[in-house]
Amino acid sequence: MTDAGATWTDERVELLKKLWTDGLSASQIAAELGNVTRNAVIGKVHRLGLSGRAKDVKATSAAPRARKVTRAPSAPAPIAPQAHNNVVMAPIPLQAVREEPIMVAEEDDVAIPMSERVTIMDLRESMCRWPMGDPTKPEFRFCGARSITGLPYCTHHARIAYQPVADRKRERKLARA
Repeated sequence: MTDAGATWTDERVELLKKLWTDGLSASQIAAELGNVTRNAVIGKVHRLGLSGRAKDVKATSAAPRARKVTRAPSAPAPIAPQAHNNVVMAPIPLQAVREEPIMVAEEDDVAIPMSERVTIMDLRESMCRWPMGDPTKPEFRFCGARSITGLPYCTHHARIAYQPVADRKRERKLARA
């Protein structure tokens, strides 16, 4: 390992200062100086208190940046049915899953008795994969109820998981009020 003090001679420090004010990146300066890392350049710049950098000509132009155009939300595009193992699975419209307003309560875990919940080892393709409890605890389980075909969740948990964006925003506003 080389002595770090020996790499920063007066000539190298002056070159570092010049390259830094010219606007080169720490990586470019490290490559130019040789035998020094990008992080060493950053550290030296910090210790020297260098801050002013040459600005890019494009960045100093008086033209304001173009703003991102926002438009009103449109209806989601229809999803084409997908084939899986020669079985066509049509997407389930959200309206079919969602019947009444969503009320997410802390006691949501109580909706499924512990005896019906399953471990990851017992989880099957047709079972709801909604996590229940703290994953770091041994009593952590998954819902295990019959899942909706083509979805990982049962009807109850699909209502919670697949909320339209507008509804989620409205519920957040109500929660803050």
